[in-house]
Amino acid sequence: MTHAQVFTQELLPTPSQLAISDEATVTLHQYFAALVRERRRSPGDDPVSQWLRTWDELEPDRDRADEAVYYLALLVVLAALETTSNLLSTMAWLIAEHPRQMGWLRAHPQDIPGAVEEVLRYDPPIHVVTRVAGDDMTLAGIDVPKDETVHLMLAAANHDPAQYADPHIFDIRRKVGHLSFGGGIHYCVGAPLARMEATALLTALLRKLPGLSVHRDPQWAPRVAFRRMTTLTVSDSASARVPEQAGPRDL
Repeated sequence: MTHAQVFTQELLPTPSQLAISDEATVTLHQYFAALVRERRRSPGDDPVSQWLRTWDELEPDRDRADEAVYYLALLVVLAALETTSNLLSTMAWLIAEHPRQMGWLRAHPQDIPGAVEEVLRYDPPIHVVTRVAGDDMTLAGIDVPKDETVHLMLAAANHDPAQYADPHIFDIRRKVGHLSFGGGIHYCVGAPLARMEATALLTALLRKLPGLSVHRDPQWAPRVAFRRMTTLTVSDSASARVPEQAGPRDL
């Protein structure tokens, strides 16, 4: 359901994609609205019950509190599943496609967190975020009137040659940050969990699949904002595929 729902957040969704998203939204609404009603009747120690207790202290209107918790639960699931699953699959692909860097990480596991950051920079789970201007403003010399929709290209910013040397090269040794988790009041609250999950997965892949290689090029869903790999065929055999020529900064 989450794969279908996020079409509505795409840069230029087609009518058919919007229809798919609308159908998924109805199903998700039914599920999470029922979940909130159930936790309201029988609260426990789960996050939804805790959110209800918090919102009851902030919002005297019970219906509005329930609505706020519904949207929060929906947002957490959409944001966590879509972005983290995409990060993990992209990471497996990029690491397997760079066998020398993969070998370095096996010998230097302390560098795994840095490799996760390079994956986030090189091909982030979300390439585009959308904002609406609250006031008239000028951004990078461009006048943006109030209420104008602005699409921010995070992936392009992460490949800015003014900020990164050879930005087109995947290099786990980079020490420069990225914008993949946003910034300011919009900084991703799930960033620490996503980093922890990615670090755990990469650590396990390096340990359990010593001959990990990509068997054929991955396939991608027709999306721009929320990246999604639909197929990634790998093999645990060093001879499954001859790796491409290493880049000048490839370890």
